[in-house]
Amino acid sequence: MKAYETTKLGAHRGCPRLWLQGRKPHAAGFLPGQRFNARKDEERGMLVLELSDIGSRVVSRKVKGDTEVPIIDINSMEVLSVLSGHETLRVIVQERRIFIMPLASSIAKTERLTRLQRKLESGESLAVGSLSHGGGVLSHALHAGLQDAGVATHLAFANDIRPELLEQAGEHNSAWSDSTIALAAPMQELAFDAWAMSQLPKVEIMEAGIPCSGASVAGRAKRGLQHPEAHPEVGHLVVAFLAIIAKVQPAVVLLENVKPYMSSASMSIIRNQLRDFGYEIHEEVLQAADWNVLEHRERMCMVAVTEGLSFDFSDLQRPEKQERRIAEVLDDVPDDAACWSEMQGLKAKQERDKEAGKGFAMQIVSGSDTSCPVITKGYAKVRSTDPKLRHPTNPDLLRQFTPAEHARLKGDPVQLIMGIPATLAHELLGQSICYEPFRAVARLLGEFLKALHKALPVKTEQALLQLVG
Repeated sequence: MKAYETTKLGAHRGCPRLWLQGRKPHAAGFLPGQRFNARKDEERGMLVLELSDIGSRVVSRKVKGDTEVPIIDINSMEVLSVLSGHETLRVIVQERRIFIMPLASSIAKTERLTRLQRKLESGESLAVGSLSHGGGVLSHALHAGLQDAGVATHLAFANDIRPELLEQAGEHNSAWSDSTIALAAPMQELAFDAWAMSQLPKVEIMEAGIPCSGASVAGRAKRGLQHPEAHPEVGHLVVAFLAIIAKVQPAVVLLENVKPYMSSASMSIIRNQLRDFGYEIHEEVLQAADWNVLEHRERMCMVAVTEGLSFDFSDLQRPEKQERRIAEVLDDVPDDAACWSEMQGLKAKQERDKEAGKGFAMQIVSGSDTSCPVITKGYAKVRSTDPKLRHPTNPDLLRQFTPAEHARLKGDPVQLIMGIPATLAHELLGQSICYEPFRAVARLLGEFLKALHKALPVKTEQALLQLVG
């Protein structure tokens, strides 16, 4: 390749017009007075200009000072029909040949839609990729919701920095199968490993929960960060996330994060880059309480669909309101069990914090309460601000929620934490989602996919793949 450029397809006298001059034609050897042919490649959707002694066209010229500048001017509806519908084109210059074709992003968009449409029409399961997978709570909710809508899926690959979480998901998460590729590596390492990326399959849906350590209020305060992107471990993962999206070309992207992530620079970058990739962005803050979940966690949800697909959060269905109580999800823990404690150390810390004006206070709930504060991934550390359960008869005694109770408070499937230590179970759950809101989003997405309009671009996948490549 000698040159690469994007250019606008112009118009003149009611016909499309392609105008190339100067360095581009000169680099390919198209000099003033030389002859060439303009060949349409209908299968690959491109126009090929090739030098030929008996060509039907002639390179024009323009005098600029003492120099003749070569000009290629094609103003023909018939010749340029192969580029119809594309306002911006890419020009690829080689020796004695110039290729004019749609932008790579435009071809990729068409390929995504064609691939998705083919699978939906044939009943083939849609491939799903997962980034920052954790224990796969979001993956499980996504697969369940799509299944509710009658859309079959399979988890093609899952990436997480912690191999023990992928091991757990592989054994206990029904979204996984024997064909799921486990990618236990930092996302930024995977994204820029050319060989590993070449092995990843294309997917129809990508879901992710980019780590929120830099965006959460607690995370920023702990490190004194001026902005989320300053977090040394996760602040830059937006780059790797977008690089992987560009490689595996999902038709739909589902992203979850803490609410403050919506105002971060990372989210602005995601919105703008996905727009340039050919996606339409839809965002909503999901309140778990709207789905009668006991833990009142709110979470940002973004659904990005390829242009040509439809999605609308206003159609998201919420169940009828029910009054629930924490007692519903509690394990059968005896009143005299060793886990009950006065937690004098934490109570004393609360008093010191109060005297110092720090505003930290213990969050104590009882079985009769109708909601529970958010339980974080560090819950096993028994911190003063994490929720504690009050003893049913002795108000001085408290205890931590068990991992199974933690799962039920979030509405997450308990089987996802089977067989692992409490510390890891709380981490898995604390950094994940409340299940039912995202299952509802996935169900809605599935309904939109099932109603996919049939009039998508008529291009063979083989031809599109040649162009993308």
